[in-house]
Amino acid sequence: MNNQNLGLFDDLPASADEIICGVDEAGRGPLAGPVFAAAVILDVSRPIEGLRDSKKLTEAKRDMLAPLIKQHALAWAIAEASEEEIDKLNILQASMMAMRRAVEALSTVPTLALIDGNRCPVMKIQSIAIIGGDDKVDAISAASILAKTARDAALVVLHQRYPEYCFDQHKGYGTALHLERLRAHGPSPVHRRSFAPVRKLLEVSL
Repeated sequence: MNNQNLGLFDDLPASADEIICGVDEAGRGPLAGPVFAAAVILDVSRPIEGLRDSKKLTEAKRDMLAPLIKQHALAWAIAEASEEEIDKLNILQASMMAMRRAVEALSTVPTLALIDGNRCPVMKIQSIAIIGGDDKVDAISAASILAKTARDAALVVLHQRYPEYCFDQHKGYGTALHLERLRAHGPSPVHRRSFAPVRKLLEVSL
């Protein structure tokens, strides 16, 4: 497949009729909050400059690119899996669920999903996993940015509900500040109880 404007590899399936979406998730590692996923179908006639792995972009750059992606893409969707689903299924399966939900929520039905990572969710359409795809494939980069900005915004909202945990600063990741707040106040309703630091605190409190 020609990679002009798409950021795709030459050895991916080539078809003039192929409708390709990029898919990525954000928030596998944090101790609190949902895991988010996004799916994006880019418009080759409206290229977006600066797309790359969201983790390699500043927050300001992500916040600038996210609305451009939404304006210029042929279709985009954001989905999530809750803390309860993460604890019930495990984080990998919850991430797969969120990605499948994002693809299924697209207003345009894709024929091929390019997934960041080494596994694909079970879906009705063909999918290909691409390790490091969020920095190699433009559509996955765009999905990475939408998933990350959506999750960060959600954690700011959670901070308003639970200000004692400082979610606006660490976004739920296991930083020194978060662990100190967690020890001081115990797990909140939005903490992932299956994750070791949270589980251990719950065991101590029994």
